[in-house]
Amino acid sequence: MKSAVLLPDIRSGWNVGSFFRTADSLGIDQIFLSGFTPKPPHKEISKTALDADIFVPWSYFNNSIECATLLKERGYSLVAMELTDDAISLEKFTFPKNACLVMGNEITGVSKEMLELCDSVVFIPMKGGKQSMNVSIAGSLGMWEMVKSVKI
Repeated sequence: MKSAVLLPDIRSGWNVGSFFRTADSLGIDQIFLSGFTPKPPHKEISKTALDADIFVPWSYFNNSIECATLLKERGYSLVAMELTDDAISLEKFTFPKNACLVMGNEITGVSKEMLELCDSVVFIPMKGGKQSMNVSIAGSLGMWEMVKSVKI
């Protein structure tokens, strides 16, 4: 059972650091960074990761689509977190055993090209007027559900 997170074009190093910290606490196997996502060593990542970037293996790819294609070749099912017409509520979704959670850019979300590569798309049901959540918080909920699904 493998678990991973793909972070294409995340703008904020603080968000990336938060992903490392949560991934470490939940036992996520690897983080894949791509595009203009900041990578360690980086001041903002270190600030929020609190050294978790030392413990969680990570890889960097210039091209997000090439990274996603390679992950599929390695046997990962790609699960995007995005609001689409066919997205499944996170609370009703069971992650496959070898899953990679794909997050999107803080402004533009998961790209159309990336969504076409993904095996599933999930969303977090929300109640507030904004209907928006910080990417690292949304990712934390997704990683928790991924780990929970695999343990069942």
